[in-house]
Amino acid sequence: MEVNEVQEQMKAVQRMQEYIEEHLEEEITLANLSEVSLFSSWHSYRLFKNYLGMTPAEYIRRLRLSYSAMRLKKEQCLVIDAAYDCGFESVDGYTRAFYKEFGCNPGEYVKDPVPIGLFIPYGVKFRELRKDIVDMENLQSVFVQVIRKPERKVIIKRGIKAEDYFDYCAEVNCEVWGILMSMDSLCGEPVCLWLPEEYKKPGTSTYVQGVEVAPDYAGGIPEGFDIISLPMAEYLVVQGEPFQEEDYSQAILSVQYSLNHYDPSVIGYEWDDSNPRIQLEPRGERGYIEMRAIQKRGTK
Repeated sequence: MEVNEVQEQMKAVQRMQEYIEEHLEEEITLANLSEVSLFSSWHSYRLFKNYLGMTPAEYIRRLRLSYSAMRLKKEQCLVIDAAYDCGFESVDGYTRAFYKEFGCNPGEYVKDPVPIGLFIPYGVKFRELRKDIVDMENLQSVFVQVIRKPERKVIIKRGIKAEDYFDYCAEVNCEVWGILMSMDSLCGEPVCLWLPEEYKKPGTSTYVQGVEVAPDYAGGIPEGFDIISLPMAEYLVVQGEPFQEEDYSQAILSVQYSLNHYDPSVIGYEWDDSNPRIQLEPRGERGYIEMRAIQKRGTK
């Protein structure tokens, strides 16, 4: 298959994903998806399933259930309201679907919102990041600032040998992000970390994903997860420009290029490799963000 043909197919699937997210509270038909994908209904269905591993109906159901779970947790709304808003005709049907998806009943979840595996609707846009060439002509502007992160703990899921996102997903499963999204985090969202050796366990990965919690956190830890303690540290934050989905790869590579070529001595600092490097979820409306620990020069 021609490269351009693959790219067009991926863009079509991405358009369908965006349409679903924008119209999740409305009725969504295959005809609607066909209209935005610019392919026939049959071909749109086949492309969606080939690239995302599930039918549009399965995708929509899982996404609606995850949105309803977050509403139950944050708004403490009635289960019956969540069920009808989610498109179910009965509470019983919603309860069965919720239990099948998350392993607990919605009524129980409202009372005790334990970590659950939320469905995170991403996948297609990540496939084009496997390249290491930055388009210098289109290199984006970046915003640089210094912040101080407090002492904290991080609940993490370790991989095996992973040094980056792709290998980590292959080892751990990308769905771990859904579990992390269901957990409360100090910074308001999950984080990805490249761990220094002192925080790694034998036979585990450099790249991990997790959530930051208070240093005195004494709550539960999901099965298969671990917890580490990090000291207060200063970080150089590099944030790129907001980007469109089709520019996803360039947005990430531009920030990483800038961070890798930045000399912190110009602001009186040096790199602090005793603390993890941090990556936040790439989101087009805010730009891609990475952080690398720094310290005042001469403090090593």
